[in-house]
Amino acid sequence: MQAIDPLSVIYKSVGSEGPYYQLVEAFYQGVEKDPLLRPLYPEDLGPGKKHLAQFLIQRTGGATTYSDERGHPRMRGRHMPFKIGQAERDAWVTNMEAALESVPEFQAHKATLKEFFASFATFMINQPG
Repeated sequence: MQAIDPLSVIYKSVGSEGPYYQLVEAFYQGVEKDPLLRPLYPEDLGPGKKHLAQFLIQRTGGATTYSDERGHPRMRGRHMPFKIGQAERDAWVTNMEAALESVPEFQAHKATLKEFFASFATFMINQPG
């Protein structure tokens, strides 16, 4: 018997893309105020918001628009140009978890998403220490 990826069923439960865009908007509001993270992002946050929302929608079982438009996610490779250490990882997780708290549609999946965000952010670390 094959195990079901708990992330892959979240989109069906949430039911629409709107909450994902709310999550991303709340996350980026945190990024804009974060002195450690803000310098890592381009001046125009619009494209990044769209890409993150599309990635999360796809990863949780929704439309494959992210891959259709951008190809394989290759997230580690896409993030290599940015210096990401433990402090940046922790700041990213803190901002994403705060955003998660602000979107009620994700509350039933909070533990699964927090685990995913923590492991995903750890995977992005590309600097020692």
